[in-house]
Formats: sequence, structure tokens, C-alpha cells
Amino acid sequence: MKPIWIVDDDPSIRFVLERALQREHVPTRSFERPSQVLEAIAHLDTLTAEARALEEPGVLVSDIRMPGGSGLDLLTEVRRTKPQLPVIIMTAYSDLDSAVGAFQGGAFDYLAKPFDVSKAVTLICRAYEEREQQQRAEEQNTGAAEMLGQAPAMQDLFRAIGRLSPSHVTVLITGESGTGKELVARALHRHSPRASGPFVAINTAAIPKDLLESELFGHERGAFTGAQTLRRGRFEQADGGTLFLDEIGDMPLELQTRLLRVLSDGQFYRVGGHSPIHANVRVIAATHQNLEQRVRDGVFREDLFHRLNVIRLRLPRLAERREDIPMLARHFLQRSAQQLGVEPKRLSDAALAALQRYDFPGNVRQLENICHWLTVMAPAQTVDEKDLPPEVLEGLAQAGAQAPSSARADATDSAPPRAQPRTAEESAGTPAPLPASTAATDWSVGLFEEAVERLLRGEPEVWDTLVQRVERQLLQAGLAVTHGRRVDAALRLGIGRNTFTRKAQELGLEGRVAPSVPPSDRDDPPGAPTVSD
Repeated sequence: MKPIWIVDDDPSIRFVLERALQREHVPTRSFERPSQVLEAIAHLDTLTAEARALEEPGVLVSDIRMPGGSGLDLLTEVRRTKPQLPVIIMTAYSDLDSAVGAFQGGAFDYLAKPFDVSKAVTLICRAYEEREQQQRAEEQNTGAAEMLGQAPAMQDLFRAIGRLSPSHVTVLITGESGTGKELVARALHRHSPRASGPFVAINTAAIPKDLLESELFGHERGAFTGAQTLRRGRFEQADGGTLFLDEIGDMPLELQTRLLRVLSDGQFYRVGGHSPIHANVRVIAATHQNLEQRVRDGVFREDLFHRLNVIRLRLPRLAERREDIPMLARHFLQRSAQQLGVEPKRLSDAALAALQRYDFPGNVRQLENICHWLTVMAPAQTVDEKDLPPEVLEGLAQAGAQAPSSARADATDSAPPRAQPRTAEESAGTPAPLPASTAATDWSVGLFEEAVERLLRGEPEVWDTLVQRVERQLLQAGLAVTHGRRVDAALRLGIGRNTFTRKAQELGLEGRVAPSVPPSDRDDPPGAPTVSD
């Protein structure tokens, strides 16, 4: 583990942090002045790669005001020389304006003095772990664009790309829009014997039918009106390399015939041409459609399908690889920040959990767009769940409302038959039982919807407000069933008597008369006392 560098002119602060980190088996290195830190950073450049890897800091923890230099000035210099190094600024409560400046300068977080040592260690370890995760993502991303993933489906995909690396075979990539089909095609090309040749991509669904033939195969001068010069098509442009045909399922039938001939004979003619041209091209095709179904529908040639379907790679939906969402989100936030020249935003645990619950109909492309939106629109450096785009919050609300509904439907289907109503004679003189209200079964849905509405309105203390309402109803139900006897009510609710009394006082129920439940719904014997204990 890389050492944690501590900069503070107060030896007691350095000592406390050193001891606390050492108890967690975390190495440290301490400095009294910012100038010493800058000298140590400069010295790192004189070391070998192995020695530098052992000595360079994992996190820098710096006081904000020290003799001979400012922590903010040190932060600025460190951000210039080591932009990926997390910096935590220590500051007094009276100096929170400087803490704001620290965030603006790119600090990971700040510690307000006096601080809880255990919380300080937790913060330092979190900064270290986030940096390590980011570094691992960058290492995985080296030479592989945005193809990141630790999910089993992605690991299988990476292994398949590795097995196909020495091959020239045709590959068909399937998957929903936004799953990264072109990235896979580029990876196949980059790791193939054709890597030194060109990679040419064309979306067959984006080009009008009348122009697509010329785009693919080129045309001779004078082949049609407007063909003033000879034009090389995509097959010729990809000579010696790879041609990626995206959305192949939308290719017109007449062009499917020409493509089949190229794949079969390795030759083609330009539009208006008479001399065959040899195609030294590897073809990789992709589609989000079910090609077998399109063959059955008569809109895709079966022989072309079999020519393309030599090796098929299926890309999973993002909802099938939710464990990759944190890694992908960090990557996209980092990239958006670099593009905009700002400090990368960080996702809180609640925001990450919300993203992992979201279904992402637009898959990885939608996650990338969301991260770019957050980089621009999120109000704070740390993104909370409430800061997520409305489309995500609304999607989560709808999913949450549907889940209880389906659960209620299942419960209704499996519920035993209802008892038949009693006759007038049987009911005479006996209060009717409480009706089985459908609203009672919907309480969780109502609570969920109200919570979402309050959160979307930005109301404060939503948790306390709703929890108090639930507790109030539970206490009142206990009092109603036991006819006001608090000891029995606490026992039946599964809480202690003191807890019941304290909650009743906090919620203003002390001394209030609870509505009683009719005898038929109570376990009390007739004539039981109704006074509170």
C-alpha cells in the first residue's frame, strides 16, 4: 500500500494521525512544511519506476494554514504535478470559507478540526480506495476505449475477443442500442492481424437506400447524374483492414444480394463499373434486431444471415451487468470532467445504489449521457440521489410503484376464499368487524409515492416526517387493539414499555384516548378494563 503523506506544523496532529493509520497497517510519511512536500515530489522523479511506485503517496492530508506556506497553495501545485492524487484539507471550524476554496481547488474532501480520529481514518481510506479503483479502471481502459466490465458476461466477451484475435473470420455482434457494439468491433480489429490496416464503419440504417450502394461499393465517373468523379466505396477504403456494418438488419434486400456476393466471392463492382475489384476486407456486422425473425418475415436473406453468423457475440444489457455501473460511472465522470476542464464529480453511496436499481433502457450510452449531465448540472461535488436526472428518479418511482402492485396481485391470486357475510340474526347485537380495506394493503405504495413526491419537491427532513407518521399509526393501533393499555400495546408491538412511553410523548399521544377496536376484533374478554395502565 502506498504511504499517506501528512502535512501539519502541529506535531500532535501528525502523531495522532500516524498512530491511528498505523493501527490500520497503513504506512505514513509526515512533513512540517509544504516546501518539504514539494521537494519530496520532485525527488520522486529521480527514482526508478519500481522505487517511485513504493514511495509515491496514495493520499495527501494537509493543514490549511502553516508557517512558510498555505495548504491551498500546496493543493494548487499538487494538482498541477500530480492531478490524480487525492488531497484532504484540514481546517478549523472558523475557517470553512477556506474549505470551500479547497473544494473549488480540487480537494477530495476536508476535515474540520477538532475531528474524530476514526472518521478521519475512514475518510483517508475511502480516498485511497477510490483512487485505486480509478487507477484500475484506467489500466483496464488502456487501449480498449470504454470497454470496461467485471461482470461475468463481460469477462466472457473479453475472452471471446482474445480467442478471435488471430482470426480473420466474420463476426456478428448482437445487442440492444447503446450496449457498445462498435466498441467491440474496434477491439476485434485492434487485436487482429489486420490491426495495422484501416477500420471503416458505416451505419446502414442512417444512409438513404439510393445512396447506400454507392457508399459501400463506390462508383465510376458518370455512373449516374452527379457522379462527376470516380469514388472509392467503403469496401475499398477498408482494404487490408476491417469493415464494420452497423445495423445490418436494416439493409435493403437488393443490397443484401450484392453483399452476399462479396462475402462469397471476395469481389465486387463499383456502381457503373465493369471490372471486378478484389475485396481484402474482414467484415464485422452488428444489429439490435432479431435476424432470425427477420428471416422468417422475409425481409432478410437467410443465406446472408448464415454468411454473417459464423461467430456471434451477444452484448448484455446494462441492466444485466449492474455490478459494472459504479466502474463505468466513475470512468464517464472522469472523462466528462477532463473534457470540460473541471474536477470530477463523485457519486454518494445512495446515488450509486439508485443507479444500480435503474433499468437504463438506453444502456451504457444513457449512463454516459447521465454522467455528462451530472458533471454540468449537479450542484455539489458529491452527487446525492436527489441530484440524479428526473428521468432516473421518475423511472425508479415507477418501478417501485409497479413492484408492490405485482406483489399484491400475486397475493390476491393465492389468497384463500373470503368468509361469507353473516346473517342478520348472527350479527344482531354484535358490532361488525373492521372491513378489509383495500387501502390498508396499499399503505406501502402510498408511502413510497409520497416519499418520492416530497424528495422531488426538495422538502427537508423527509425521513423524520414520514417515520414519525408511521410510528404514530403503530402506537395508535397498539392502543386501539389493547383498549388503551400501554403495557399490552408495547408487548404486542414488540417494543419496551419505556420506548412506548417515550415515543408517545415525542409524538404528542400522551393522555390522548385511542380509538377502540370492536370486541369481535380484539382478544380482550368481555368487560375488560379500558383505562390506560
